[in-house]
Amino acid sequence: MKPFFYKRRFIFIPLGVIACLAVISFVVMQLWNCLLPDILHVTTITYWQAMGIFVLCKILFGFGKGGPKGGGAPWMRGRMAERFKNMSPEEREQFRTQWEDRMCGWKGRGAGRFGHNWDDFGNGPVNEEKKAKE
Repeated sequence: MKPFFYKRRFIFIPLGVIACLAVISFVVMQLWNCLLPDILHVTTITYWQAMGIFVLCKILFGFGKGGPKGGGAPWMRGRMAERFKNMSPEEREQFRTQWEDRMCGWKGRGAGRFGHNWDDFGNGPVNEEKKAKE
């Protein structure tokens, strides 16, 4: 069985991608047509429109890995950590107060990966895991 698959894998890989796209488009269409007309009062969509929506979302929002360990764009985390490192203590305090105002004063809730210590911005669990691997 191995030689057959290895010789003809250029046929099976595109077929697998097309099959996954077809199934995902069908699921998007079903979810849209079952939920959104009642919730947002929009019209139902066809299979091809669902495929277009799915492809458009992948183009706009990316094909990257997600999940709790990924947690956002790595380039953005690094850029923010670099900016935070270069801030003076007054700028950090101003940033902290602006962020707390945006979050409606939720100081104690959802400290997230950085905890309550804003000065350790680049030292979250994701960065600690990377350091442990090295």
